[in-house]
Amino acid sequence: MRIAGRVLLGVFLLMVACGQQQTGKQNVTDADSASVMTLDYAKGFTVRTLENGVRLVDVADPQQDEDKMPVSYHFALVPKGQKAGGEGQAYAAIPEGYTKVEVPVERTLVMTMLQLSNFTALDAHDVVKGITGTKNLFNKDIRQRVEDGRMVKIGMEGNFDTELILAAQPEVIFISPFKRGGYDAIKETGITLVPHLGYKEAHPLGQAEWVKYVALFIGKEQEADTLFAGIKTRYLALAEKAAQTKERPTVFSGEMHGGNWFAVGGKNHLAQMFRDAGAEYILKDDNTGGVPMEYEQMYATAANADYWRILNSYPGEFSYEALKASEPRNELFKAFKERHVIYCNMKQTPYYEETPVCPDLLLEDLVAIFHPDLVPADYQPRYYQRLK
Repeated sequence: MRIAGRVLLGVFLLMVACGQQQTGKQNVTDADSASVMTLDYAKGFTVRTLENGVRLVDVADPQQDEDKMPVSYHFALVPKGQKAGGEGQAYAAIPEGYTKVEVPVERTLVMTMLQLSNFTALDAHDVVKGITGTKNLFNKDIRQRVEDGRMVKIGMEGNFDTELILAAQPEVIFISPFKRGGYDAIKETGITLVPHLGYKEAHPLGQAEWVKYVALFIGKEQEADTLFAGIKTRYLALAEKAAQTKERPTVFSGEMHGGNWFAVGGKNHLAQMFRDAGAEYILKDDNTGGVPMEYEQMYATAANADYWRILNSYPGEFSYEALKASEPRNELFKAFKERHVIYCNMKQTPYYEETPVCPDLLLEDLVAIFHPDLVPADYQPRYYQRLK
C-alpha cells in the first residue's frame, strides 16, 4: 500500500507539473476592467469576472489576523476546456499570482462540518470524496457514502492519511488555515488547497454567504444565490421584529475547559446573533472573535447576566447538576440560579452540519427564548432550548 501510494504521488506530481508548465507564462489580463460580484455580508472573499470568463477569487481573513496566516489567497477559476485560442493553445490568460482551478470541480475533500454544510445545502454530496470523520455527524446520506466507500475518512488535522487523500483523487481540498493544521504533508501532494473562512465572519449572514463561495468552485452559483436570498429574507424579518422589543436581556456564553474559559468575542457572528435576537451580549465591546479568560474574570463580567448559552457534547442528558459538577462555582451565576441556561448538545443535534447555512432557524430558537411572544405559542426549537 505504501509503495503504491508513493507511485501514485509521483504520477500526480508529474501531472501537476505538466499543467503548471502549460499555463505558467501567460499575458496578464487587465483585472481592473472585471465585473465585481456583489456580496451582502461576507467580508472574507471577493469575486471578479474577466472578459474571458475567468473568475478571480481573492480570499483574506475577515478578522485580519495577519500573524496567523498569509494575508490572502488568489484563485483564477477557469471553465473546464476553455482555451484562449484554437485547438492546442494555452488556457485563458490569468493574472500573475493567481492559482488556476478548472471549474466546475468534480472531486474534493472537506475538513470541517461547516464546509460540508455548504455542499449539503447545495445538494452536492457527489462532489465530496472525503471527510475528516463522522463524529457527531447526523446526515444519513453522508454516513451511507462513508459506509459504502464513496467518501473516505482521511484522518484528523495534524494526522492526515496522505495515501487515502491521493486515492480519492481530489482536484482541490477545502481547508481551515487557522485550525491545528497539519497541511504540510498535503501541500507536498501538489493538490490545490482552498481556504474556507466562513467561521471567521462577524455576521451570521456573512458566514452563510460563503455558500456562494463553494458554489463558484462546483458550478452551483444560481442555486446558491436563490438559497442565500431566502435565508437573508427570513433572518432579517425576524431580526427586525426582535429589534422592536423594549426589554433586552443580557447573555454570556461558554464553559471552563482546561483551566480557561474561551469567551466568544464581540466580533464573532454569535455575538451578532445575540444582538439580532433582541439581547445584549456581555462582551459586545470586545474587538476580537474570541478571547481566553480565567474563571474569576468571566464571573466578574457575567455574574448578573440574565442568560447563559452553552454548546457541548455531553454524554447523556446535560443538567444543572452536571454543570455544577464540572465547576462548583458555576452555581454562583445569576443565570444558573434562575435556570436561564440556553443549551444545545451536539451529540443530539446536527448543529455544525446545518447551522452555518441556516442562521435564520438558529435565530428563531434564540428569539423564542429571549422573547417568546414573538414566535407561535406551539413553536418547537430545533437547536437551542432552555435547560430543564
